[in-house]
Amino acid sequence: MQTPAPFQYERATSVDGAIAALVAHDGDARIIAGGHSLIPMMKLRLASPEHLIDINDLEHELAYIAERDGEIRIGALTRHVDLLGSDLLARHYPLFADAEEVIADPVVRNRGTIGGSLCQADAAEDLSAVCAAVKARVVIRGRDGERTVSMEDFHVGPYQTAVGDDEILTEVRLPLRSGAGSAHFKTERRAGDWAIAAASAAVWIEGGTIADAGVALSAVGTTTIHLARAEELLRGAAPSDELFAQAAQIASEDCSPSADARGPVDYKRHLASVMTRRALRRASARALAMEA
Repeated sequence: MQTPAPFQYERATSVDGAIAALVAHDGDARIIAGGHSLIPMMKLRLASPEHLIDINDLEHELAYIAERDGEIRIGALTRHVDLLGSDLLARHYPLFADAEEVIADPVVRNRGTIGGSLCQADAAEDLSAVCAAVKARVVIRGRDGERTVSMEDFHVGPYQTAVGDDEILTEVRLPLRSGAGSAHFKTERRAGDWAIAAASAAVWIEGGTIADAGVALSAVGTTTIHLARAEELLRGAAPSDELFAQAAQIASEDCSPSADARGPVDYKRHLASVMTRRALRRASARALAMEA
């Protein structure tokens, strides 16, 4: 039987209260919401926090999807099922629905949260690539106030983020720009499994050319891979299969997969290429449909 090490448990009644508890426990506490990643790690003794601070009562502060000040703002406690069902996200960023449809199963989607997914910083996690592709920023709150961090700076290593021991991720912010199209593709061994390889792509098309682009990969490196070289290639070019094939080749070259039970390195590089090409095709088709 796998059991966690002993820990103390408390339920936060406010974000400020949760932060105060983190400060009081001085690095020995972890936030828990859905718990689908943290609890298994605790059972395996890969994580052994002395205190758990439950934030599930903070939905009034942290669970929302709203348009404000030229952005879509998503509270960190927003559940996967709400991301999947959001008309606002479906209209502006359909890659969220693409990803949510292939994340785990209904039990996990009903309880798991976007904040928990991002803070787990698992290289095979879908939403980190989604948020990186759409150039999201995250809001981190601590006792000294709030700060905003880009997704490029958020993940600092495997299972490591820019969130400090006495801070909480509170919000994800997505820019609202015209001509946007996005998509997410994933290859998995069975439905709901972690990805063997996955790609998220976003393009912003103006006058028939790609004004900006974002491409990110999951499960083919130690962290989410941001394909800056592919994005540079795409900017200023007209969408075409030849262009997307070149970007897909970059994806294959710039990822860094490891051989494991899910497949050898060459296979994963091939999948990264295929998933990237498919994501760019669909993202561009969606952008052009919006422009028409």
